[in-house]
Amino acid sequence: MTITTSSPGQAAPASPYGITSGARGVRRRLGDSPGRLALASVVAVVASLGLGTLGFVAGLGQAGALDDVRADAAQLVGTQELRNDLVSADATATNAFLVGGLEPAEARERYETDLTAAAGAVPRLAASSTAETDELATVSDSIQQYAGLVESARANNRQGFPVGAAYLDQASTTLRSDTLPMLDTVAAASAQRVTDGQSSVAFTQALLALVWLGVIVLVGVQVWLARRTHRVLNTGLALGTVAALVGAVVVSAAVVGGNGVARAVNDGPYGAVVTSSQALAQATDAKSMESFTLIKRGSGQAFENRFVACTDTSALTAEQLADEAFAEALTVCPLPAAQILGEAVSAGQLGDGSSSLLTQWVEAHRSIRALDDAGSWEEAVAAATATGEGTAAAAFDAFAQQARDDITAAGQDVDDRLGSASGTSTAAAWIALVTGLLAAVLAATGVNVRLKEYR
Repeated sequence: MTITTSSPGQAAPASPYGITSGARGVRRRLGDSPGRLALASVVAVVASLGLGTLGFVAGLGQAGALDDVRADAAQLVGTQELRNDLVSADATATNAFLVGGLEPAEARERYETDLTAAAGAVPRLAASSTAETDELATVSDSIQQYAGLVESARANNRQGFPVGAAYLDQASTTLRSDTLPMLDTVAAASAQRVTDGQSSVAFTQALLALVWLGVIVLVGVQVWLARRTHRVLNTGLALGTVAALVGAVVVSAAVVGGNGVARAVNDGPYGAVVTSSQALAQATDAKSMESFTLIKRGSGQAFENRFVACTDTSALTAEQLADEAFAEALTVCPLPAAQILGEAVSAGQLGDGSSSLLTQWVEAHRSIRALDDAGSWEEAVAAATATGEGTAAAAFDAFAQQARDDITAAGQDVDDRLGSASGTSTAAAWIALVTGLLAAVLAATGVNVRLKEYR
């Protein structure tokens, strides 16, 4: 047996199992046609699977984001409806207080309906989202406190005790200083989640670039294979490329279309829900201010200022708007309901029905103020508490009903359109996954046909 030694300075031969020999082996295998065809098969399969997986992730990701926006928008609508129910109950209780003694049965029934609706909405909202559970628990306690104060006001008012007005004032103040700001916080959080969800919807479009990269890779493999084998078409790989292209087109259309739906909903029905709810809340709050102005009998200018600030400031001069006495009212309602609705009408979010009805009610209110300012307090109270056609109450009810109809219709439109877009994205995700898997099988089969020619 001959032993071979290496001389000093001469490198030892590489081990046949070492890295160097392994790399040489890979290069040698990739240097011939079968090796390159095998690599092309791997690249095509990976590209197909990547396309299907990323398309699936993009479609389901957007569907989830759309569902989140849908749920958060519904939460926002529910919170605003709760707020409006509370303000409506307060407006009814305040207006009924003007009658003195035992309030009309119709007013009492409306108050109880609104308050019951508000109390029942709290647990539903808490169950829908755990993010604001503590805030909603505080709202629930505040509603009970408010109801107790109103009952004390009613009891004293029936007996003709002046302290009834103090209880009512305390109830209304507590509602506006504690409960409503808390609900505004909850609504703001829901609105922020809607905004964040819309950003997530838009972000899923970034994955489409990787989806289309998979198609480009498959086309590249097809072109390379045609040049390598001098054959124009490889049936399996071509069919796989077509399948991948179908998946990419379907998921891209769903994702881009879903993003377009989200933007359209935000600028259209969602905006209509927000503006209608805000205008209704301010007008209903102003309804309470109308009653408090009369209850105070000559010392209620601050309430009248708030009424004007929350409804329509168009009749005020620049000097009146700049008056210090009006400044506090403007901090509560920096944008009057008339302007909110006017901008929504101009933007095409709403028809002019609620805006016109609001104007009619404000005009009826000015007639009431004209009576009171002229010293006819009893006639002003009678006009403010009268019901039936042509009264201020009827004008307000018509506006409030139109605003609620707008909110309901727009809210349903938001839910329907986002739900439809979510369903489309989900279906597209599965199509992308299936076509990606099919493309991988077809591509591998097509390249394998060429590999068999070398065996």
